[in-house]
Amino acid sequence: MSGDRPVTLDLDLQIACEAADLPAPADFERWAAAALAGRRERASLTIRLVDVEEGAALNGTYREREGPTNVLSFPFDLPPELALGLDAQDPIADLLGDLVICADVVQRQAREQCKTAQAHWAHMVVHGVLHLLDYDHLTESDAEEMETLESGILGALGFPSPYEDQ
Repeated sequence: MSGDRPVTLDLDLQIACEAADLPAPADFERWAAAALAGRRERASLTIRLVDVEEGAALNGTYREREGPTNVLSFPFDLPPELALGLDAQDPIADLLGDLVICADVVQRQAREQCKTAQAHWAHMVVHGVLHLLDYDHLTESDAEEMETLESGILGALGFPSPYEDQ
C-alpha cells in the first residue's frame, strides 16, 4: 500500500462539550487521515469531543483511573465468527473504532506544555488513531516506535515533534 494514495475516511465527529476554539471538522479529518496514510486505505471511525465530567466517567469505567484524560481509544474488534469469510469490500471491514478526547484537558495541556492548541489537538488525534491501529507504548521499544511515528506524521503536517522538550 502506498503512502501517496489518499485514505478514504468516514469520520463521525461528535461534539459533546461546550469548549470554545475547537479545531474545524476538516482538521480532525486531515489529522486522522495522516495517521492512517500508508497503514489503511479505508477507515471508518468516530471522534467524540467531551467535557471533563464525561471524560472522567469514561476514564474511571474503562481504565479505572480517577479524573479525565486527554484521549481514550476504543478499537473495534470484529467478532471472530463474523471475520471469517468477510469480504474486504464489506463496509464493516473499514470500522476502526472510537476516540474520545476531553477538550478541556487538551486545551489545558497545550497551555502547560507551551504548545499551540492546534499542535496538541493534532497530536491527540494522531496518537489515538495509532492506538486504534494497534500501536502502543507499554514497553520502551514500543514507545520509541510510536513516538517516532507520531513525530514523523506531525512533522509532515507542519507541527513540531511533541517529544522534543520532554
